[in-house]
Amino acid sequence: QLELVESGGGLVQPGGSLRLSCVASGRSLEGWKIGWFRQAPGKEREGVSCISTGGGTHYTHAAKGRFTISRDNAKNTVYLDMSGLTPEDTAVYYCAATRALFSIQTICAQLYGMPVWGKGTLVTVSS
Repeated sequence: QLELVESGGGLVQPGGSLRLSCVASGRSLEGWKIGWFRQAPGKEREGVSCISTGGGTHYTHAAKGRFTISRDNAKNTVYLDMSGLTPEDTAVYYCAATRALFSIQTICAQLYGMPVWGKGTLVTVSS
């Protein structure tokens, strides 16, 4: 059974950068589409970025131009490199995985329920 663990969150000043990691265990990540989602205090969860099995990427409005998603199947890890962080990026960031045939655009739009989730990592952007 696939399990996901996020790491890399923490406190960062506005304008700073962080790299989040989503490490899988139990099964290989090959064949799994991965999405990064976030939930800010008092707000609905939103999609941030998603990556296909072949490395194709999609970014929502929350991430475009500032975040980069990538995957290293050999390390069973998906990354989210974030830069230009603002206080509005403060949230718990989750990675999730699916083998479904939906597009990564559909996955990021949360039009489909992802079957595997990590427990999240907290990112706080504050001076």
